[in-house]
Amino acid sequence: MSNDSQGLDFSTVIASTVHDMKNSLAMLMQAHSQWLSRLPAAQAQGPEQAVVEHEFAHLNGMLVQLLGLYKLGVNQLPMCPDYHDLDDFIGGLLASNQPIIDSREIIARYEIDAFNPLGFFDRELVGSVISNVINNAIRYAGHALLVTVAEQGEQLVLSINDDGPGYPQGMIDRQADYVQGINLHTGSTGLGLYFAERIAALHERNGVRGRIEIANGGALGGGLFQLYLP
Repeated sequence: MSNDSQGLDFSTVIASTVHDMKNSLAMLMQAHSQWLSRLPAAQAQGPEQAVVEHEFAHLNGMLVQLLGLYKLGVNQLPMCPDYHDLDDFIGGLLASNQPIIDSREIIARYEIDAFNPLGFFDRELVGSVISNVINNAIRYAGHALLVTVAEQGEQLVLSINDDGPGYPQGMIDRQADYVQGINLHTGSTGLGLYFAERIAALHERNGVRGRIEIANGGALGGGLFQLYLP
């Protein structure tokens, strides 16, 4: 056996497999959409449909994160920051989750500082982070979800708050170590927070890097995720 065969890079194999999985999921989503279009409206708009679409989005988000982490590891993740309209950005992310929000009878709203209507960041990368956090917040929210955007010091702060049970205290206490292992009771691996932290850190200005924080409380009393961008 050649040395090349023995030295197979397992991370590359995983990345290739994840890429294939993402393509398969895209085909499945397309087929499901086509099948749905042939159903009577009463069946096509049932609560089960919102759950299916939500889980599709959740799976796609996890695959995007895995590919993103691989590309970060090999320095191949493109970084394209630009100015973006925050109302359009946050509104679009919530709109993409509206079916499951409605089916769960959650009141979702967002507030943006009128004095800072624009943000400077990589729209695709930050959008992936915020979309994943919103997706998780919907899972645990009772009846309310709030997204706010404000300026704190010289940083843009994007916050997602829900009225659910909040983050486990152990997770909050160990914020410096987002890779906390698999929790068989919650199904959590910390992957989402680790991905968010890495994406935040890619945003840097005047020696200040982006960061994330998690806590409990906020306006709704539940889990509070905050993304700081310089």
